[in-house]
Amino acid sequence: ITVTDEPLRRRGQASRPFDGEGVEGERLLMIEKGVLNHWFLSTSAARELGLVTNGRGARGGSSVSPSSTNLAIEAGERSPEDLIGSLKTGFYVTEVFGQGVDMLTGEYSRGASGFWIENGALAYPVAEVTIASNLKTMFLNMVPANDLDRNFGTAAPTLLIEGMTLAGA
Repeated sequence: ITVTDEPLRRRGQASRPFDGEGVEGERLLMIEKGVLNHWFLSTSAARELGLVTNGRGARGGSSVSPSSTNLAIEAGERSPEDLIGSLKTGFYVTEVFGQGVDMLTGEYSRGASGFWIENGALAYPVAEVTIASNLKTMFLNMVPANDLDRNFGTAAPTLLIEGMTLAGA
């Protein structure tokens, strides 16, 4: 997985010439082929870590916190149809709801709706199920499709994530 953050992206929804502290940011490969390269750093967060700000400070009221700009999980090489077609059974998620991510332990559990996949094709709609896993496991098993839409400040292509638990189907 490769994750980028681009504050100077032309016509990007979250573009900004400088951050909330007046520091110009640059394109960062936050994660490159699965390896973490950078943190989002405001001046104070960078100082705490013994690092230098990378222009990711965002003002919120009277404080500045590290924040992303035009963040994206970069596209892969396979089409969404190819990823779906490669599955004997699966679940194509179209909506998630509820809170269920523990940022300390990485445990992930959310309500979801979508379509059941049978023999590589969408078979029938599925509503009100729970999907669960651990963020580390999810990132290690994530395969991005080639359909990235950059019209949002946070963007990702269709993702295939193997090994998640599905309950209530």
